[in-house]
Amino acid sequence: MSSLSIAAYFPFRRVCISTQSVAAQSDLAVVHVVPDRRFRPVCHRCGTAGTIQQHEVRSIRDLNFASAQMHLRCSYRKIYCRQCGQVVVEDLGFFEPYQRVTTRLARTLHELCKVMTVSDVARHYGLDWKTVKNIDKAFLEEQYGQSDYEGLRILSVDEIAVKKGHRYMTVVIDYVTGRVVWMSKDRKKKTLDAFFAGMTDEQRQRLEAIAMDMWQPYIASVQEAVAHVKIVFDLFHVVAAFNKVIDKVRISEKAKASKEHKDVFRGAKYLLLKRNVRKKKARQHLKQLLDLNEMLMKVMLLRDKLPRIWRYRHRWYAERALDDWCRLARVVGHPAVAAFADMLERHRKGILNHCDYPIHTSKLEGINNKIKVIKRDAYGYHDERYFALKVIQAFDPKCSN
Repeated sequence: MSSLSIAAYFPFRRVCISTQSVAAQSDLAVVHVVPDRRFRPVCHRCGTAGTIQQHEVRSIRDLNFASAQMHLRCSYRKIYCRQCGQVVVEDLGFFEPYQRVTTRLARTLHELCKVMTVSDVARHYGLDWKTVKNIDKAFLEEQYGQSDYEGLRILSVDEIAVKKGHRYMTVVIDYVTGRVVWMSKDRKKKTLDAFFAGMTDEQRQRLEAIAMDMWQPYIASVQEAVAHVKIVFDLFHVVAAFNKVIDKVRISEKAKASKEHKDVFRGAKYLLLKRNVRKKKARQHLKQLLDLNEMLMKVMLLRDKLPRIWRYRHRWYAERALDDWCRLARVVGHPAVAAFADMLERHRKGILNHCDYPIHTSKLEGINNKIKVIKRDAYGYHDERYFALKVIQAFDPKCSN
């Protein structure tokens, strides 16, 4: 008589294997398991022994056995738990009540979702993608459902577009470690308020500085929740805002240009925004345009002088550079340029704070690029909470993947 047994592959303490079957010419294997009578049935919630009320049978998917899909035909009992005061499913130790997969298969699916898309994992195991997604999300909620605020001193905040039609999510990172601390939909004041609301008073007091763009809802939230924190406006967003001013000047100057000169303005939008123009023909076009229009020449000189404000590490020198730039901007005589200078004046404190904390959001911009890759690989996420959890997992230093 053969001593071979498959029981060792199913090390579930509270059940016994009764029968097994493999369909001919099929990749489906079925193992029947029944509760081990040596164990009293216990509540899956509190672990208290209960009295048997009824018997049930359920098919539960397990890890593949070689090339065959393994299904466990499991008999289990519903018991009355006096501690919980209701009828519950007994705890057999290898699957969660109301789940259709074993715990070990669920763990495997979660680990695969770190390196594969949900759809790929679902196809590999022959499961519905929603089942795989819900399993992965449950594990992520357990690990990252509560935000980890420990050790935070310097933050960076920005938004990322997740859908067309100006749909955004706010991203907060630990500037020191690069860890994504928190992510939520919208970019409103109440969005960032929710982040600070999760912190204790002691954790708020440990914050020192936060890098962001000049988005008023974010500014208002920081000033209200953590008034002692220094807001630092980074150069990247300021230059991006001034590029829009350059385009306004180009449009207004083109409207005033004579008929024979309008062709010079044509195709110059992105030419004016480039930092380095390499092609000879493009350089000639830019020179012709700037020689033709003095206003654009002045605006381009202002653009080149703008980053110098962020090069100083002593506040007095940076403040003088900012004052000089604003004075020159007003001399130009264009309303859009003057309005930009007024905007810098209103936010001068946050601009000068870079002298104390030379931080910026460029690290967050790099993170945003990786977030876009995560979104693109999955062809987008309908569940924004799941998307946020996937992003937090991807930037967890403790996650080996």
